[in-house]
Amino acid sequence: MLMLMLVTSARPVCAGPGDMPVPVAVAQGVYVMQGSGDAVAPANRGIVANNGFIVGASGVTVIDTGSSYRYGRALIEAIHKVTPLPIELVIITHQAAEFVFGASAFRDQDVPILAHRRTAELIRERCAICLTKLRRTLGEEEMAGSRVTVPDRTVDGSTQIESGGRQLALLHFGPASTPGDLAVLDTSTGVLFAGGLVSVGRIPELRNENIPGWLDALQRLQVTDARIVVPGFGPLVEKQDVAQTGVYLRQLDAGVRRAYEAGVGLTEAMRSVQVPDFSRYKLYAVAQPQNVQRLYLQLENQ
Repeated sequence: MLMLMLVTSARPVCAGPGDMPVPVAVAQGVYVMQGSGDAVAPANRGIVANNGFIVGASGVTVIDTGSSYRYGRALIEAIHKVTPLPIELVIITHQAAEFVFGASAFRDQDVPILAHRRTAELIRERCAICLTKLRRTLGEEEMAGSRVTVPDRTVDGSTQIESGGRQLALLHFGPASTPGDLAVLDTSTGVLFAGGLVSVGRIPELRNENIPGWLDALQRLQVTDARIVVPGFGPLVEKQDVAQTGVYLRQLDAGVRRAYEAGVGLTEAMRSVQVPDFSRYKLYAVAQPQNVQRLYLQLENQ
């Protein structure tokens, strides 16, 4: 019952479209700022993904930073309204535009930024293109000050760290939704920030995925000590609910393989391969055919 109460109460209320989410305490010292889960658009100012922060005895650890410098600055201000303690560390869970571009606001305050080594490499190699796309979508004013910010600290695998007086488990299960996915578990409360590994109520967009590895990571998340899971997109869930992301991936992969083996062409496969159980999820109309295309082309290139 306590878990359900926390999950229900962890849905930030915004004053209006595109406004900054309100930090909501979901456990002792753990705050979540929940995005809309929609596609990035001017109306939502790109505030679509979830992020949060953990307040310890000596400082604050931030998990993901949003899609713009403006959001990063607003996040810093929101943290300072919660606590006077310094921000000691930013952790980036994966390389996706909705999660990384607020990091420049923290770099300007000399806050260390940590990610998996492969995530840092992908940010360096690819995020300039992502930034150009965001500027085109959101406009120069919204994206003012945003820049590619490569993490200055990296890890190569799962590890335990102390940050701000809290013990955090950084979990890397190998290539999954991206090559460098990290999940961040606050060991004292059991709150797990799942980043790109979990999407709730929103179709995951395949970009740099390894589906077998992703499915394995989802299974391994379910045997952690997590009590509350903060997905990259969507409302908070209990750890057994992360399996739904895996259900979608399995059904998608099976549908594309059936179409390919039956000789269905790419254009027709993009139209006909459906996953009805998830048709009400956000982004389905756009992301589903794109995901089909990506997997189909992978089969052609094998």
